[in-house]
Amino acid sequence: MTASPEPLRLLHAVRLLGFAGTDEIAERADATRDATSTFLHGAEGDGLLQHVAFAHAAGWTLTDAGKEENERQLSDELRIADPHGVVPAVHWDFRPLNARLLRAVTDWQILPGTDGRLTTNDHSDLVRDARILDELEDLSRALAPLITRLTAVLPRFGGYDERFDAAVVRARAGAPEWVDRTSLDSCHRVWFQLYEDLLATLGIERGEVEADVGDGAGGEEEPRADR
Repeated sequence: MTASPEPLRLLHAVRLLGFAGTDEIAERADATRDATSTFLHGAEGDGLLQHVAFAHAAGWTLTDAGKEENERQLSDELRIADPHGVVPAVHWDFRPLNARLLRAVTDWQILPGTDGRLTTNDHSDLVRDARILDELEDLSRALAPLITRLTAVLPRFGGYDERFDAAVVRARAGAPEWVDRTSLDSCHRVWFQLYEDLLATLGIERGEVEADVGDGAGGEEEPRADR
């Protein structure tokens, strides 16, 4: 088991976050702020990152060259760290869980209307919401051993299960936004980042992933973002 080098962790953090400031990237990559700032500006000079500012927001994002470099880093790391194919095996076991998560988040957001039309879930049906939270808790329990298997070869996968469980606990405590709000470290956001992390590590584009098996689900589309 070998820790990922800091340049990989930092570039990969930008990829997983999509658009983020220096502090958030440093936290995600487990790096100091000074080291993160130095890396980000150096990577910008190398054409790997772009600093974007608009309205009241500013942050870092990958360029196409940055994505290619990150893919090269991940491929080299996986070849050395995982000779026995643990990560692809975990991805296979993760896929049916992913279908269940997508279904749960969609059910959390959308409610069948009496006229057959879909409406926004106003969370007034506490029994229905409780069943969905039960499913999320079950997914949290199923996720933990997968993360244990991943961190045995790539420690950078650590923490996804704890973050997901923390979001479920907050949602259960009466804060429904912790299920799907993308501006929080919600169930949806944590799961989305883990899925992106798995696919990026394996060099798989989202469009290349076949329908999940064994669960009757269709494709792997995302639940809709915040309204």
